[in-house]
Parts: sequence; structure tokens; C-alpha cells
Amino acid sequence: MMHPPLTPTDFQQRLISWQQTHGRHDLPWQQDPTPYRVLVSEIMLQQTQVATVIPYFERWMASFPTIEALAAASEDEVMSHWQGLGYYSRARNLRKAALYITEECGGQFPDQVETLLKIPGVGRYTAGAIASFAYNTYGPIVDGNVKRLFCRFFGIEGVPGTTQVDKTLWHLAETYTPNQSNRAFAQGLLDMGATVCKPKNPTCDDCSFQPECIAYQSNRVDQLPTPKPKKTIPTRTGQFLWIESNGKLLLEKRADNGIWGALWCLPQIHLEPEQLGEHVQLKGSFKHTFTHYKLDAKVWHVDRLGEQADNQQWFPFDACAELGLPTPIRKFLTRNAPQSA
Repeated sequence: MMHPPLTPTDFQQRLISWQQTHGRHDLPWQQDPTPYRVLVSEIMLQQTQVATVIPYFERWMASFPTIEALAAASEDEVMSHWQGLGYYSRARNLRKAALYITEECGGQFPDQVETLLKIPGVGRYTAGAIASFAYNTYGPIVDGNVKRLFCRFFGIEGVPGTTQVDKTLWHLAETYTPNQSNRAFAQGLLDMGATVCKPKNPTCDDCSFQPECIAYQSNRVDQLPTPKPKKTIPTRTGQFLWIESNGKLLLEKRADNGIWGALWCLPQIHLEPEQLGEHVQLKGSFKHTFTHYKLDAKVWHVDRLGEQADNQQWFPFDACAELGLPTPIRKFLTRNAPQSA
């Protein structure tokens, strides 16, 4: 016999009770959860595992302990601290958020979801997370963990990320989120999804919601959430240049938008190597997988290439370590830099 779903009050009480006993309480951003610390952690946690984020978060807070410190930092400093986390637009958005809060809000963080949404780079989830974790007030959240938990518990069919399914999920989040004392509830949603209602091998016997979970009662835990149709990831070729002179390497600052935005990189060309002239040698190659495609890159050693562009600059090899570089470029430099550098 299938049980009806819990009322919002019963759901809240059971989740909070579970979180207090079994949830996570020692993550670094849970200590002194100021709006700034919550903002940084939540932006870092987008598309990135907790274990990966922890050392980045701690280094970030050591260098930029306040929103004012971040606003005063240069773009290169910010990008250098983000190097290796990927999805670099997140770092640029954090810096824009810091400038907005210091310049437009007088250094005071907004404290309502509606006003938090005005911060650059802050969407519905992040606004709800700041309201929940920093202010302990009403702030609905829907991330991957919440989507999975809700799709199973409420038996929601359809692919998360599609308009209708997301509309349903957000409506449930708004209905089931308590109006106050929301910190433990929001953390419970994330913890339950991350540690019990996992994508693979969920531990249903440890779940407080097993008796009412529609997916469990109908034997569809492995079918929900409905998986996305698999897509073939295409491979693209890329051509990069290695130009060195007097112990220095020529790098170029990439545009803010697009892949590796605002990072320093080997100059990229969009023509065939033979069009560069006679003195071209293959320096090496590397591969890298992005979300939507795989990059198969070759790096060509050339003596020089015409006039230096405005976005290009010479750097001593040992100074490259301080720059914000894409991870595959940094690894290639490490492997190929002169030994004396």
C-alpha cells in the first residue's frame, strides 16, 4: 500500500531531525556562515564536488577574507585563485558581485531573495542558499541533490532541467520550505541528496522518507529522476602557438566570454600550421574534455608571428605560475618550460 506524501510540516520536522543527527556540520563554510562566505562557497560548489572545493575555498578566504578585499583584487589575482576549478565565468561573476555590493549596496549584503537576485551571477538557487544559510530565513533551493530527492520522493516523471519539470520542482521547494529557521532544513536537503539519495547506489534503508517515497514504493528508484537522452560529444581540433624569446613566453589574454574567459593562454590560431611559414615545429599536444565537446589540441613552436597584439604579453617562465591559466595549458607549460626556468 502506497503512503500519501507527507505534509510540509511533517516533511520539515523529519528532515531537520535527520540533519541534526546525520547531516554534515563541519564543512568550512558552515563555520561563521556570513553572506559573503556562503556566496563564495555556493558559486564554487556549482558543477564541482565538495571535496574539490574545500581547499580552494580556504585559499580564497585567506586571500580575500571580505567582500571589500575581493572587490579590490585585480582580475588576474581572482582568476589565478580559481585556476583548476573550471567554469571560469563563476570567478568573474564573483568579482562582479563584490563590486556591485561594495559600490551599489554600500558593502551591505541584501537579505531578501528578491534583492539578492539583483547581484550579478546570483540566480534563484544561490539567492535561496544565502537567505537560508546566512540569514536562516525563507529561501527555497533547488539544485541537483534536491531535484533527485524530490523526483524520487514525489514520483516526478520527466527530465530535470526541462521547463515543466523544473517548474514543478520549484513549486514543491517553495511549498515545503519553512518560513523561518531554514538553515537546518536547507542543509538537510543537500545532505540527504549527497549522502543517502545518491545518483547511484542510494542507501534507501537509511532514509527517513522511505515509507512515503513514491519511487521506493513503486520500485522505480533506479528510474528516477528520468535520465537525459545521451548525446555524442563531438571532438574539435585546436591550434596553439609556443613563441619564446630571451627566457620569456608570449601569452594572450582571452576575451571575457567563451571558453577560458579572461585567462592567460598560449596564442590560439584558426588556420593550418603550414600557413605559418617554414619555421614551424610541433612542440606537443594535449587533450581536454569540456561539457559540450572534446578538444584535441596541437601546440606549434614558431620563432615569431607578425606584430604583437594588444592582448598579448611576454612573461618570464617562472612568472607563469602566478597567472590565471587554464589547467591543460598550465600542465603543458610545466612539462615543456626550460629546465632553468
